[in-house]
Amino acid sequence: MTHPQSGIFQEDTLHHHHLEFKLRNPELSDEQLEGHWTNIIRIISSYQSDELQIVVGFRPSLWSQIKTKIPYHDFSTMTGALGMTAPSTQNDLWIWIHGSHLDQNFDIALEISAALSSLFEVVLDIQSFVRSENRDLTGFIDGSANPKDDARFEAALIKDHPGSENCSIAFTQQWVHDLKSFKQLAISEQEAVIGRTKSESIELEGENMPDDSHVSRTDVKIDGTALKIYRRSTPYGSISTQGLFFVAFACEQRRIQIQLERMFGLTGDNLHDKIIHFSKAVTGSYWYVPSESILNSLK
Repeated sequence: MTHPQSGIFQEDTLHHHHLEFKLRNPELSDEQLEGHWTNIIRIISSYQSDELQIVVGFRPSLWSQIKTKIPYHDFSTMTGALGMTAPSTQNDLWIWIHGSHLDQNFDIALEISAALSSLFEVVLDIQSFVRSENRDLTGFIDGSANPKDDARFEAALIKDHPGSENCSIAFTQQWVHDLKSFKQLAISEQEAVIGRTKSESIELEGENMPDDSHVSRTDVKIDGTALKIYRRSTPYGSISTQGLFFVAFACEQRRIQIQLERMFGLTGDNLHDKIIHFSKAVTGSYWYVPSESILNSLK
């Protein structure tokens, strides 16, 4: 029986390291790519443990080239309300390392990058972390409505595409916060932007819930069915730049796409997510995340 990559659902790790790679030569043939995955799978197998997880995702069009044709598309730039954009920086390979020790994550990131260096160059390198109570740098608890227990698997794992059982579609997006502007708002105004109370993370109700709050724009139902996604986002930052590295897994690509369209005002209802006034998306890539057995078949 095939199993999903275990790192998708391992939730108790405090330190995260995200790497995105581009092919040095995008014109490489299937035969030239074949056999180059052995090193990375060896590294993953040797380090994977209860304390450390490594997740691998492939650009959808790259996976269709190297393995099996899949009905998922690469990410394209969205330009929405007030000219604000969700830019595409669609890369070819995503490695997500997360564990209990920052130094171990870093050592493995170095080893993986060296193993891939003949074919790939690192174009995104972000270390992120989990804060107390899983709070974002805005001070709000992140992922309060994330699916729990078996509902995580329902939201995150593909069911309707033969050959992709226990695989997933993931999306990564780096956001840069304007914390100075956000923190100048009164607490009640901050809560109206997010759609939850700040201290206890209770969802606003009735007239207190703005139609353009983050919760309102991302809590989506189609024909009565909630389009849930499974989030694994973490904050990152330095003194000069702070933000959120957004990570989402879904059983179908449209769930992520629709949420993004609603956030950026592309659904025809003249509304957009107020959060984009205080946080700017600077990257965006979709990933096909194969099951463990399918990933191992690349050896």
